[in-house]
Amino acid sequence: MLRLRPYKPDDAGYLMDWLKDERTVRLWRADRFSYPLTKEQLEQYWEDFLSDENAWIFLAVDESGKPCGHFSFRRVDYAKNSAHMGFIVVNPKERGKGYGREMVTLALRYAFGFLRMERVTLGVFTVNEAAHRCYLSVGFKDEELHRDYDCFDGEPWDYQDMAALKDDFKEAVFPV
Repeated sequence: MLRLRPYKPDDAGYLMDWLKDERTVRLWRADRFSYPLTKEQLEQYWEDFLSDENAWIFLAVDESGKPCGHFSFRRVDYAKNSAHMGFIVVNPKERGKGYGREMVTLALRYAFGFLRMERVTLGVFTVNEAAHRCYLSVGFKDEELHRDYDCFDGEPWDYQDMAALKDDFKEAVFPV
């Protein structure tokens, strides 16, 4: 069972440990971070989110309180009832346990239940097949596909916009 808690600056070490190689950083970075990931980059990330009233960073922790995942919400738009989810990562040592699916489900419960959003978006490189399958499994649907959006090591990467709608969400949403 996972729980969500706010990200703290001291959590930077977890992200630097989970995002060690250039390819993984490129899959995660959304043009914000460069390889190698540094404490300074993550401090700036924290400060930027702290000063943005429409953005939050979360950590997912396991039963013992040990961090095992990370994501954020940004571009929260109360007029349009939408939010964008990003910077999603699960500790590589914990993958294959369903933590990604559980964390994204909890994130959607938060967005739909507590923030009362109607729509949550995210983007994923299609070469990240496991992440794409995870998002589909919790209710995200493919929207616009951006061909040759990026390139890594001579390999062109397509980028898939995805969205989940509150009305289609199958999991229980906590009442507010």
